[in-house]
Amino acid sequence: MQKPFFFEIIYQSKKSRARVGRIHTPHGIIETPNFVPVGTNATAKALDSVLMDQLDVQLMFCNTYHLMLHPGSQLIKDAGGLHTFMNRKKPIITDSGGFQVFSLMHGSVHNELKSKGKKSDSNAILKINEDGVLFRSYRDGSQLLLTPETSVQAQKDLGADIIIPFDELLAFHTDPQKLKNSFDRTHRWEERSLNEHLKNPNGQAMYSVIHGGIDDALRQKSCEILRNLPFDGHAIGGSLGKNQEQMLTLLKNMMPHLPIDKPNHLLGIGDLPSIQPCIELGIDTMDSSHPTKCARHGMLFTSEGIIKILNSRFKNDFTPLDPACSCYTCKNYTRAYLQHLFKAHELTAYSLTSLHNIHYMMQLMKSYRQAILDDKI
Repeated sequence: MQKPFFFEIIYQSKKSRARVGRIHTPHGIIETPNFVPVGTNATAKALDSVLMDQLDVQLMFCNTYHLMLHPGSQLIKDAGGLHTFMNRKKPIITDSGGFQVFSLMHGSVHNELKSKGKKSDSNAILKINEDGVLFRSYRDGSQLLLTPETSVQAQKDLGADIIIPFDELLAFHTDPQKLKNSFDRTHRWEERSLNEHLKNPNGQAMYSVIHGGIDDALRQKSCEILRNLPFDGHAIGGSLGKNQEQMLTLLKNMMPHLPIDKPNHLLGIGDLPSIQPCIELGIDTMDSSHPTKCARHGMLFTSEGIIKILNSRFKNDFTPLDPACSCYTCKNYTRAYLQHLFKAHELTAYSLTSLHNIHYMMQLMKSYRQAILDDKI
């Protein structure tokens, strides 16, 4: 009987660690390497699930933390799971909630609450101990306890194809002893998460999360610990450095310590300059809200580079956004019209430009897969 989740390598580049593969899931195949758009609240901002399917988004990332707080994982379970609730036919990956919870302590790391008009609040974390994290909901102030077990149960309710164990996020500048203490606890939490998952796999796969900050020795130790546990794949999390150079050095030293027969996922990275170098180091999938955030700020990806559509030179430009692009936006609308929509504060601007940027990313990843097959990268 064929497993509901498995990974096959189609081709290994002769020039780098880049490879073309297929991740088989209950909701379809993910061709790798691939980019994974983020749909925080069970939708990509300004785009619905039907459009994302039409754009051939093969894997989508949803945030357990936000969905636990609203509408609640039980409600989504009652609706038939996340796929049914959001009408998505293709695979979904969810995180553990740990990233968002610990981000409450480190505003410089991330601030996903700004859409609510609230800033990161160190007082939102009430207690951290071996059991888990007690925190205050940003929605109603209620106290919630997130543990490896409750995180996994929430992800079981959501029913994503790939789920993530509970882990701790630390800021970039962390005392070495604090980093080591967190490292040890995180790996205990990950094993607890895995044990909880294995009680009822439910056709889902679980990836570990490699930690260790920018300490190469800790990263290698994390790989050694987690590759000896029955995870279905491995995600790379925690602080990845203060710039691209530091991140790539970290990945270069770490990737050889991951098993080649399992897929890997780079958490939270998806800016255009980082994609090819990461693929060359062997990254299979990566997620980011970068393309849709750029779109909402009028920064649009094209074959000629990034266009800032609010620039005055596009006011009377009646050509497509990108003449080389075949997306719905480029086939139907001009640069002048898109600028007008932004200037007029029309919400349609966000939909049309987000659609374009996601289409661009899907085509870019398709071109990378072909380049690997051709031994160009």
